[in-house]
Formats: sequence, C-alpha cells, structure tokens
Amino acid sequence: MSGVPRPPRGLPVRVAAGLAVLALAGCALVPGSVSPVDEVEFTHELPVPPLAPSRVVDGTRVFSLTAQEGTSELVPGVQTPTWGFDGPYLGPTLRAERGERVAVEVTNDLPEPTSVHWHGMHLPAAMDGGPHQEVEPGGTWRPTWRIDQPAATLWYHPHPHGQTEKHVYRGLAGLFLLDDDASVAADLPHDYGVDDVPVIVQDKVLDDDGTLELDDSGAEPGTLGDVVLTNGATGAYHDVTSERVRLRLLNGSTARTYQLGFPDRRMDLVATDGGLLEAPVEVDDVRLAPGERAEVVVRLEPGETTRLHSFEAELGGVVVPFAMGGNDAFDVLELRAADRLTPSPEPAWTPSAHAAADALHADDATVTRTFQLDDRQINGRRMDMGRIDETATVGTTEVWEVRSTVPMPHSFHVHDVQFRILSVDGDPPPPALAGPKDTVYLEPNRTYRLLMRFEDYTDPDVPYMFHCHMLWHEDQGMMGQFVVVEPGQEAGTDVDGHAGHH
Repeated sequence: MSGVPRPPRGLPVRVAAGLAVLALAGCALVPGSVSPVDEVEFTHELPVPPLAPSRVVDGTRVFSLTAQEGTSELVPGVQTPTWGFDGPYLGPTLRAERGERVAVEVTNDLPEPTSVHWHGMHLPAAMDGGPHQEVEPGGTWRPTWRIDQPAATLWYHPHPHGQTEKHVYRGLAGLFLLDDDASVAADLPHDYGVDDVPVIVQDKVLDDDGTLELDDSGAEPGTLGDVVLTNGATGAYHDVTSERVRLRLLNGSTARTYQLGFPDRRMDLVATDGGLLEAPVEVDDVRLAPGERAEVVVRLEPGETTRLHSFEAELGGVVVPFAMGGNDAFDVLELRAADRLTPSPEPAWTPSAHAAADALHADDATVTRTFQLDDRQINGRRMDMGRIDETATVGTTEVWEVRSTVPMPHSFHVHDVQFRILSVDGDPPPPALAGPKDTVYLEPNRTYRLLMRFEDYTDPDVPYMFHCHMLWHEDQGMMGQFVVVEPGQEAGTDVDGHAGHH
C-alpha cells in the first residue's frame, strides 16, 4: 500500500499491526486497546490458598507438593482443564521463619517434566528448581536449605527449559511467605486470609469450550488475556473486618503488566519483592511486571466498598503501548467493609536484628557487569544449557547495569539474590523501587544499576539463571546462566552434564 511506512523487519505481529494502524490513521486516532479485559460482576468470595501443612523431622520443616492435572471453574459455568499443586489450580501457601531449615518433597504427577523454582529465595543452586532440576513424570525431588533472608512474600512456579510459559499459564504457582523478628513484631495486619490477604493476579484467554489458550501469533509481549483472575476466580470480593487490610500482591501473569491501586484512596506500600521497606510509603498505585510483588496496606471505613483497580499501565517508551496492554484498565478485587471494624494501628516496624548484616553498600562493589536485552538475546546470546555466561565469586558485591535496547516490555529477574536499585538513568529510584527486589520492569532504553551480593553457596557446575520474566521471551532464549565460585575457582566445563533429572 503506497504511502504507508513499512514496519522495521522482525517486529512482532501485534506491534507491526499497531504501527500500520497509526500510519493509516495519520496518528490522529489511537485505538483504545487490542487486549481489553472483560467486565464482570463481583459476586464470588475470594478463594484464599490454604497454608500448606508441614511436619518437623530431625529439625527440618518438611513440606510436600504434587504437581497434578485437574479441572477448574475459572469462569462461572465453564469447566477448564488446568494444572495445580495439591489441587486443580494454583497451590498452597508455604510459610517458614528465618533460621529454619526446610525441605520440600516435590512429586510430578503431570504427563511431562516440570520443575519448581523458589522465586526470590537465597539457596544453593542445586536446590533452585531451575531448568537443571527438572522432575520427570512420576518422579520426586527433595530440595533442602536453610532460610536466611528477611521476611518477604516470595513465590514458587515451574521453570522447565523452554516450557515455563505453558506450565505457569496452566496454573502452577503458589506463595512462599517468610517471617522474621521484624515482621512478627511489626504493626501490620497479620491474620492470614483475614486481614493479611494473598492476591495473585493473572490473565487468561479461554476458547469456546473453556480450554486455556496461549497466543502463538508472535504478538508482543506474549498472551494478554481478556479474563482476569484473582486467586483463580473472576469477580472476586473479600469481606474486610478490620480498619486496615494488608494485600500481598503478586503479578502471576506470563506477560501482562499491572498498575494496581484504588480510584478513591491512597495506600501504604510496606514491602517490595524481597521484604519490608525502611518505612511505609504512601502511593497512588504500584506497577507490577510479571514476577514482581508488593505488599500494601489499605484503610477502609465501616460499611464502605472499594475495588482494587488496574489503571492504564505505565510501560515507558515502548512502541504502540496500546498493543501491549498499556491502555487496558479494569477492576481486580472488591473489598467490602463490615459495618463495624476492628481497630488496627498505622503500619510501623523496627529494623530486624539482621538489618546491618543484610545491608548492601555500593562502596563494597568490586565488579560491574553490563547486560543488554535485545530481541530474544542478552548480550547477544540466546540461552544455552551448557554454557556459563557469568562467574561470580562468593563474598563479593557487584553492580549489574541492565538495559533493554528495544522498545518492548521486558522484566529482569536474577536468581539467588535480592538486589537494590541504585539508580535509573543516573537518578535515584522512585520509592516503589527503593526496597529489596529480585525482579524489575525495564523501561526501554533506560539503564538500571542493580547492587547485589553473592553469599554462602558455591557450585562451579550448577548455575543460577538471569532472564526476562515475560515468560514467552524466557522460553525463546532471553536467559543466561551464572555460577558462584570460591576465590580463584573457575566455572565447571560440563554444566549440562550436571542437569539433574529426577
């Protein structure tokens, strides 16, 4: 068609289509969205994942999880084949305290290999649950480690090589909550499922017979669904019985970024991925890319109703944001306050006894690494299970400078560590990015300087991962591997040969 600019070569279908629309419209008409979310009635009580039972054996707290097939009513009246842990969809919430030794017996009752990655957890590489620790059908894997990090809202999900998007999308995910001295003594809502509420937000596409569909058109940034689930339910509400309620927010989607807040009130941000902030920060909303978490405290008046809302997401300088979910806005969860509410204090806490030892200091950094995300590559490479991309020395502090060089949504996740964002394009990070993090949304063409320390665990042969947490991107190769070694030690040469199938 003459007069219409041709999109750059290699642009995904949705992006190319968006550019064509803009060109045809002469930039005078911008579509509202190509991925709108269905409006629903909020008539279903919020399902709360149960706390996982455990037993203490020889000083170790032992949990059990079984990945299995099932059927769920994600949409009222429609039966959908799903996967879950210990049930048809999602999984129970694991909970442990700092200092405890834990073990998880993971059994795979699925018809194909899977794995369970402990997202945000500091632990040995062989226990990490990445693509080198896949569990074969009928197999069992028993990782064990000691919890030694601050209280936080972490989560677990599959990480099989090239299949992570499908396994998470079908429903395999759950929370792993950590407690410590600071969180136990904090003035924060703490009654799990009552005033301390898990909120796992996901989006889906269902075909006419109720089957979950993944977008295979090449559209960026992956599947953006028209059905939004909260803890596996559409149109969910939660009855609030206290003046304040704590929401543990997880973006459990495979591609969509959410901008979560309330249209009629502000909220206190109290924690990010890896734990509590230094003090509460009052915010209008929080942006969460896939894999990111935040804890917020919301105040209600007796008898009122409000809704957690996802506003139009601030995606930064992406091309045609309307084609990548940037123009989508919708309600996520309704909160219904009782006529009489139990008093609850303003959020406050004192530092943990471990705070000084946990603190990261930029002056301690002795290594700076640079990472560029482009197409489906990091630093010009696609994932290779047999290649170690980076080698870190135990006990060292490093700065990783990370930049997305393409105008597409990406998020960056580092296994094993919680990092601190030093700056974004040289400026201090905004309050919502000032806490401990393990995953961060990368606005295109901006440089994020991440401060991290590698501690405790070394293994020259078994790697950790760093990757984009938009899972279609990860599966296509936007991932690398690093090992942590003793001083003077080199990375192993037979990495793929040490991939443990169970």
